[in-house]
Amino acid sequence: MPGQLHVIAAPSGAGKTSLVKALMAREPTLRFSVSYTTRPIRATEVDGRDYHFVDTAEFERMIAAGEFLEHARVFDNYYGTGLGATREALAAGGRLLLEIDWQGARQVRSKLPDAGLIFILPPSRESLEQRLRARSTDSDEVIQRRLRDSVGDLAHYSEFDHVVVNDRFETALDELAAIVGGQGAHLRADRPEIAALARRLLA
Repeated sequence: MPGQLHVIAAPSGAGKTSLVKALMAREPTLRFSVSYTTRPIRATEVDGRDYHFVDTAEFERMIAAGEFLEHARVFDNYYGTGLGATREALAAGGRLLLEIDWQGARQVRSKLPDAGLIFILPPSRESLEQRLRARSTDSDEVIQRRLRDSVGDLAHYSEFDHVVVNDRFETALDELAAIVGGQGAHLRADRPEIAALARRLLA
């Protein structure tokens, strides 16, 4: 039986990472896809567990050889998901979770059309700003830039199959679990209340 790939994306400050960690704890058969990166390894990290650490020349060779499912340059470092390992895991019936941005999700859809794309939205602009301020020691100018970037990101929600609104954490977690369990028909991205929320967020 073929496996499943679920891609989860969200604007910064929507609570994606906390939800993904809680989902992985609840669903022990889910496996987190280990990405490649050119950034230096940190003292607490293990190569092959946290990331596959490679140098820039090797990463660019892999890009040229078409070995990535998706990849991006973030600031001074590359990040990417290996295509071969993903296909092998899916062929073996694995259930994979990939946490990336909307641009990466678009690349995944082009190579693996059966992947399930899930987008997480905040319930309001105010909650998005509160989360960005609560987790950060950045200046107000940087926070405002992050907020503008996040609003730009959430405009892409309609490219995804399902949308979860992270208003109440436990409810959002239940909805994520329902989607990866194949029970998410009521959480489709094209439901009218999501379009109304998106209009308010983008106003």
